[in-house]
Amino acid sequence: MVLSDKVSSFLSRASWIRKMFEEGDRLRKIHGTDKVYDFTLGNPSVEPPQKFREELKRLALNPEPGMHRYMSNAGYPETRSAVAEVLAEQSQLPFEAKHVVMTVGAGGGLNVVLKALLNPGDEVIALSPYFVEYGFYVDNHGGILKVVPTNDAFLPDLTAISAAINAKTRAIIINSPNNPTGVVYPAEVLADLGQLVEEKSREMGRPIFVISDEPYAKIVYDGVQVPSVFKYITNAVMVTSHSKDLALPGERIGYVAVSPRINGVDTLIEGLVFCNRTLGFVNAPALMQRLVAGLQRESVDIAEYREKRDLLYNHLTSLGFEMVKPQGAFYLFPKSPLPDDIEFSRKALRHNILVVPGGGFGTPGYFRLAYCIDLDIIKRSLPAWSALAQELGMK
Repeated sequence: MVLSDKVSSFLSRASWIRKMFEEGDRLRKIHGTDKVYDFTLGNPSVEPPQKFREELKRLALNPEPGMHRYMSNAGYPETRSAVAEVLAEQSQLPFEAKHVVMTVGAGGGLNVVLKALLNPGDEVIALSPYFVEYGFYVDNHGGILKVVPTNDAFLPDLTAISAAINAKTRAIIINSPNNPTGVVYPAEVLADLGQLVEEKSREMGRPIFVISDEPYAKIVYDGVQVPSVFKYITNAVMVTSHSKDLALPGERIGYVAVSPRINGVDTLIEGLVFCNRTLGFVNAPALMQRLVAGLQRESVDIAEYREKRDLLYNHLTSLGFEMVKPQGAFYLFPKSPLPDDIEFSRKALRHNILVVPGGGFGTPGYFRLAYCIDLDIIKRSLPAWSALAQELGMK
């Protein structure tokens, strides 16, 4: 057998996102691109901000000596300082460059953190619905993913989390704004979670960390603010990337930030830097580090995403689809009108609509739509949604 048993098993239940995206390629070859409505992949169609292009041109025309060489495994000091300055403003904590490690995107950052924290058999709690790769990342480092459902509003259920924590619990991963629901966790929820984690850490006799995965933190609507996790949780580690806020998913640039309040913070940082190197990342891309240093207060045009959200949300709810209105990110997570979300996804395919079943996010009975696609595709999809709803006997 060519593959290991584990990888063979993982492939058999690999991401529904990719499966449906590949189905979209097949349909486009049959029907043409303009007649296929692909909502599967969170791959932004918007372009990076103008300032990014200006910085890229400046560096290309005025290259600095050694700009493509190795640097410290943690990243350039000036880039880490730029990140730390913004984090200090948001949290009112004494963040310094040393509290930041530049990484190969948020996925790379999560693997670095988990490698540094986990002993074999340690458990990591994820709140469903959750980004499916969390389970694979935890497994990469000998851990066990323990899934805890959120409440009806897709907010953390503190009672359920408390019941799931035991002597093996090492970390809890939260994701706000959330993929796939778009829900933002308010400050009071983070404060309650922080109190619970402190109590459980004392009870278990070792620290439990909250890993906050925040690539959508700047993509929020209707005046909603994403509270700083560092204000409310002592043992907080934040992982993020510029894939979404600067529309740079292919550049793989992100960072890990650790709270200055963590007991033993310097040792944790040393471990993160070591894991960044030994996992084979070595360092985050040099050119991208230089570019994003001056872009920490920039983002793509959020108004474009809000227009897409409102158009799709209003149309689907008028047809009878039920969902929580997203406060951030660029996803909708409606209830499936059929009990079997996979069956619903197959019926949607007959109308050339591609969605991802909710079971792929640990929450069967729902489906996810990524509305980070071109506005024209969303507009052209509306009659297909109406026809699908009519077929299913909806409102």
